[in-house]
Amino acid sequence: MAHQFFFNPFILDNLPAPSVGFDVVQDISEPRLRMYITSRGVKTFFVRKRVHGKDKRIVIGNYPDVDIETARGAVATVLENALQKPTIHRKKITLKKFLDIYLEKRVRRNSVSRDKLERAIKRHFVQILDKNISDITVDDIKSTIEKIPGRAIAGRMQEFLQSVFKCAIDMGYLKQNPIVGLPKIQQNRRVRPLNKAGFHRLINVIEQEKDQNLRAAFLMLIYGFAPKSQVFSMQWRDLDFNHYTWCDKPLSDMAVVLLQDLPQDGRWVFPGRGRGHLTDPRIAWKRIAVAAGIPNLTMDDVNKFLMRQLVWASDKEDLRENMNVLLNEVLA
Repeated sequence: MAHQFFFNPFILDNLPAPSVGFDVVQDISEPRLRMYITSRGVKTFFVRKRVHGKDKRIVIGNYPDVDIETARGAVATVLENALQKPTIHRKKITLKKFLDIYLEKRVRRNSVSRDKLERAIKRHFVQILDKNISDITVDDIKSTIEKIPGRAIAGRMQEFLQSVFKCAIDMGYLKQNPIVGLPKIQQNRRVRPLNKAGFHRLINVIEQEKDQNLRAAFLMLIYGFAPKSQVFSMQWRDLDFNHYTWCDKPLSDMAVVLLQDLPQDGRWVFPGRGRGHLTDPRIAWKRIAVAAGIPNLTMDDVNKFLMRQLVWASDKEDLRENMNVLLNEVLA
């Protein structure tokens, strides 16, 4: 441990030099400030900081060329600069190639959602995809965004581009974000109408549905923690009741009980007309939503309501336990 005392000129001028190696002393007034004294009598102010997982010793200057008060005042600035990421200068890259990197490193989506995003990129960014990302201007972005139909989609794609350019800055492909000066598109975001009381009413109405297939499908929207497209296209071959999983995803206890009571006499868990699966029973759902006193409730609102509150866990058993806890809470 370094010897601590209040740095002043008299003491520092008379510090003895070690016979070999170096000694370290620490200032009481500014504990982050320290000094090396070498065997040759050289006295150097420095600070010590763990930066990006590594211990760094940053030299401020030699005493008395740098006086004590100057060294104390420089400590905060030196430490702040040490935490800054080093500037990286990379070769030019097109937006199309950088998006491949961005999607790989930064986007965490399931295959369906990722495919949807990639289609949107190809459709809406066609005029700037082949440009070098460093050459794209705010006018290029403005022109691209203005051609996207629908304010909601345009707003989301603008937010996506802002995230992409921020990542490009972090990785050294850009010096500044060209989208910063572009005003945000004002969106009338839909307020999802479901709350705990409405959730109870919805469950009660669904349980009174006479059609067993629809009743089970609508309950699975709640117990399955998945969007309607995945729930309605469930296949028996994807379910493993020995491990309580569905396509290698955990199933809640309520989902397991519900599914085990259904007749397993075909390919689809929720069969539709002909040989296909249930697709979009919007008329039946509208009837149930109105009866529950939530006429503007959509099937996706149910999944969003639950997923916002679900505590994510990478371990399947932990995630399954979190599903069960949440369902018990909202149904209590």
